[in-house]
Amino acid sequence: MKTRMMYVAGAALASAIATGPASAEPLAYYVSEALDFNPEVGIVQNNQLAILQERRRAFAGYLPRVDVFAGVGGERSNNPSTRAATGKNSYVDLHREEMGISITQMLFDGFFTHHEVARHDARARAEAYRVVDAAEDVALATAEAYLGVLREDELIDFAKENLEAHLRVYDQISRRSERGVGRRADLDQISGRLALARSNLLAAEGNARDARATFFRVTGQNADSLEVPIVDAELPTDITGALNRALDHHPTLRAAEADVESAYSQHEVARANDFPRLDLELGASNNHEVDGVRGTDEDLIAMVRMNYNIYRGGADLARKRETAHRINVAKEVRDRAHDEVIESMQLSWNDYTTTRQRLEYLEGHMKSSLSSRDAYTKQFNIGQRTLLDLLDTENEVFSAQSAYVAAKYRLILASFRVYNSMGALLPALGLAPPQLTDDEVKARIRVAVEGDNDPANY
Repeated sequence: MKTRMMYVAGAALASAIATGPASAEPLAYYVSEALDFNPEVGIVQNNQLAILQERRRAFAGYLPRVDVFAGVGGERSNNPSTRAATGKNSYVDLHREEMGISITQMLFDGFFTHHEVARHDARARAEAYRVVDAAEDVALATAEAYLGVLREDELIDFAKENLEAHLRVYDQISRRSERGVGRRADLDQISGRLALARSNLLAAEGNARDARATFFRVTGQNADSLEVPIVDAELPTDITGALNRALDHHPTLRAAEADVESAYSQHEVARANDFPRLDLELGASNNHEVDGVRGTDEDLIAMVRMNYNIYRGGADLARKRETAHRINVAKEVRDRAHDEVIESMQLSWNDYTTTRQRLEYLEGHMKSSLSSRDAYTKQFNIGQRTLLDLLDTENEVFSAQSAYVAAKYRLILASFRVYNSMGALLPALGLAPPQLTDDEVKARIRVAVEGDNDPANY
């Protein structure tokens, strides 16, 4: 009865994947936990935060620079002023003091700051897409580990049923042998098959422990209260629709396109030295005993300064050529990402459609095996079937059940891979890409700078 109920549940599962929504909340919970636990997401997040600070540093080029300076010490001077004052061609020793402020405002830098800010904007966008990409991959790995636990648990149930069936036959053959109506060869045959059934159960239990270990590694959680997940989102109806969604939304491709923008901006940054630089400088100083002259020396300045480099040994030309090649590199990487997205979607879609078709035949095989086993058991009891026939059909049932369960969970995983190939697994699970709050950002900085080991700050 239990086996038949499992078959009905499996058939309903396959139908639901194809046509309708259900709940994926337990899986979504474990994916959310994995996103917090898995270091791959944290690596990309911290890189994104670092790039945002680089962007802030580049933006500072628009703002004035303020310098305050001061100095005190000794001075020895021999110049026209000292010789005129002393009438001697000798050094004058004074106690020198300096103090002042300088304010520099960039007026024009050949668009260096503009393109440098744009470059970091593009890099930050690319890294934001990589955060999504990493989160998508963690979600898929979590789903795979999650389904692995469910699959191995079901296989344990089938292995137990198979062992129980062999134990029943063994008891039956043993009683016949004790009454002298059974053959010794039959007892040997069932003993060997019983040992194999026990071995299968041990192997299934070992696989289940391995699946739980993998689940813990991926999520940092124990596998408790798992339910068969089915997402609410609908899959595309054909490979063309799936490919279009992947090419429009996949974060890997979006990141590669942002990298191309960054490379173009980097090339414009390299061209900034083709232009002169203009700065507005304001300054004030209050110095004492300067250049051998006693008394206070005060200055107030307001100037526009130009600096235009004419030649630097060909370094600027080499830099522009380098960044032009970087553009080509970024384009090639983008084209490679385009091809990889297409390949990933084609492989995922093929796996999904093939497994869906196979599941129907495996379901039929399992039903036929169950019917054959029931008929063979009745025929064996009235002497119309041999023990070998009965044992073979028990093993066929076990093999058919195992193949069906493996395909059932492979179909669910294949559907998740289709979502992942579109860059849409997180939304399909009802989750948003991970984002750090201001407090979490500050905590990470504190951990990095101060070595704070409080787990609450991670």
